[in-house]
Amino acid sequence: MATAAIAKLTDLPSKDKYGRDDIVDLLDGKFDVGLLCARLFLALSKDKMEEELRRALGSGGIGVQRFKTDRDAYLTALEALHLPQAMKRAIHYQPVWSDIFIERLRAGRGSAIQGQKRGRGLEDFAEALVKEVFGADGYQLRGTFMGKESKTAKCDISIPNLQRPSIIIEVKAYDATGSKMTDILGDLEAIIAAKRRDTALLLVTDGTTWEARLSDLRKIVHLQNEGDLTRIYTTKMREQFLDDLRTFKQEFGI
Repeated sequence: MATAAIAKLTDLPSKDKYGRDDIVDLLDGKFDVGLLCARLFLALSKDKMEEELRRALGSGGIGVQRFKTDRDAYLTALEALHLPQAMKRAIHYQPVWSDIFIERLRAGRGSAIQGQKRGRGLEDFAEALVKEVFGADGYQLRGTFMGKESKTAKCDISIPNLQRPSIIIEVKAYDATGSKMTDILGDLEAIIAAKRRDTALLLVTDGTTWEARLSDLRKIVHLQNEGDLTRIYTTKMREQFLDDLRTFKQEFGI
């Protein structure tokens, strides 16, 4: 795939203006290779590109069949992402040696830092509500809790403490970080294996990438249906999350 993409990019002409015909030239032939080239021009991850295309095209697929049956809408979506302008900037750009190191830094740290910011923002959201209900001293953050039979596991928020938690909250924010989407399943399973049966496990999650990861989401919902996971929340469920925390506080006598 990489070799084919390099070959396609090498054959692109250098000209003053790029438009719809140039997008067609990218996508005709080997569609997956052309779409990869489009992502490279736009500097978008695979998940982010899928998200943008789904937002623009609405219901239905976003692959080669959609391109064949709804070509005008597909091309309009890529034009809305300013693909022709991105092609012109990239093709006419004159690189210097420092660009190599900038790209290495961006590849190695950029996506990770963005993911950390998204995750920390959701953690702040969850912590603020926990603090409102249980007070500043009523919980502990990011530690290893003690569960049944001296088993342990890591969690994001433990109420009232890590030594004998009554409520465990795991926070996962995902947006265009598809390589780690399934990590949440492993983390939840580790917590479920370690926690006591009378400990409530709450999941706070968000991120548009879930739209492309429905199979993973179904597995998480299955954990809730089986009683292993008590509740699942998103940021839009703020009031329900807050009400449930108050209910849990009363039930557990915390």
